[in-house]
Amino acid sequence: MAVRSSAIRAAHAAKVTDVERILLFVPFVERVRREMERAWIHAWSEVEVIRVVTDAGVVGYGETIQNYTWGRVPDARVIGQSPFAAMWDDSLGAGLQMALFDAAGKLAGVPVHQLLGKQVRQWCPISFWDHDMSPEKYEVEAKKAVELGYTSLKIKARPWFDVYETVRRISAATPDYFNIDADWNDFLINVSNAVPVLRELETAFPKIKIFEGPIRADDVPGNKLLRSQIRTATAHHYGSVPGRTAIGEGYCDGFVIGGGVSRVMADGHAAAMANMPFFLQMVGTGLTTTLALHVGAVLSHAQWPAITCHELYSHSLLTERIDVVGGYAQAPDTPGLGVTVDEDALENYRVEKADLSLPKRLVKYSRACGVNLYFANNSHSLSPMWRYFAQGNQPVYERGVHTELLDDDGSAEFADLYERSQEVPVYSRV
Repeated sequence: MAVRSSAIRAAHAAKVTDVERILLFVPFVERVRREMERAWIHAWSEVEVIRVVTDAGVVGYGETIQNYTWGRVPDARVIGQSPFAAMWDDSLGAGLQMALFDAAGKLAGVPVHQLLGKQVRQWCPISFWDHDMSPEKYEVEAKKAVELGYTSLKIKARPWFDVYETVRRISAATPDYFNIDADWNDFLINVSNAVPVLRELETAFPKIKIFEGPIRADDVPGNKLLRSQIRTATAHHYGSVPGRTAIGEGYCDGFVIGGGVSRVMADGHAAAMANMPFFLQMVGTGLTTTLALHVGAVLSHAQWPAITCHELYSHSLLTERIDVVGGYAQAPDTPGLGVTVDEDALENYRVEKADLSLPKRLVKYSRACGVNLYFANNSHSLSPMWRYFAQGNQPVYERGVHTELLDDDGSAEFADLYERSQEVPVYSRV
């Protein structure tokens, strides 16, 4: 016991001596590249890896997805501190907090999940994920998910694609055991829109298991009514309304939980007290995915498949693949994060500044009735298009709609459409 106590004191006595920030541009795999660029999700390719060095010679790694993750801040205040003293501080940002947990686990000789709490599972459910894309592209992604060992795919259901055709294609292309979860990001707008769409989907396609965010989370009465009208479970982000309201009113069946480690642990325990399952949403390459596995290993109600996005990157930044078996990945049981960072990959993808620029393009939305709309593809998450549909300017989830990305062909017609579509979409009729 004296020897162990001495080792613990020595681990806690170690101090951070250096924090190195390594900027990378890690592109998405080619099969989804244009889809990510259309949605401006390509900006998630800007990755900052944090390397924390301690005076004990132990090094910890973390990462920040610069244009998505919940936090990135300066690091000077952790110099001279013990990783154990600083690691629970969410205000440090994603990458630095992760690196401190990695270093602390290595110093203590335990996996990160032992620093978080009591392990409740060795294998954590994990989902394949893609941003919104055409039904044809989603079919390809579903087949890839099955090939890689996944049993579920979480899709982005958008009114500018035919969601019925998307779910039909995924259902037809996957085994009977495969599940589909759909994130609507509020685009069904209200209960009168949502009920007929969701009822038809859950009736026609039994692989549908969870609907996330069908309408706004702060419409508590609307969500309660919607939940009473459909069979499929619904989910909202924890904290969209006060936790007491969300749980007490029973307006959804489970949650989406993400953020800093302290926040995730607190929200996860609150969900457990209410016996409500949740998706862990921790998006990044292999480093972030590994942290999600450690968190999922100790939170009892992290029972819905975690959303991490790591399969879309051209490299996980790890020396070994995170193996997915039957829709589950194993939480590492070696010190720290329990994975090895690929130093060659860090050098190969390292940049002075990430170039996120894209060529001039148009997004063309087409309806079966012959109406076409053109949007300039020059903003994050298609925000002009997002606002346009959210405000009810076009039908909600109409059959036969299609969206495509148009490259600049050098024509005067393209130049004119691009110029006129900067602020409002340009209409045309076949």
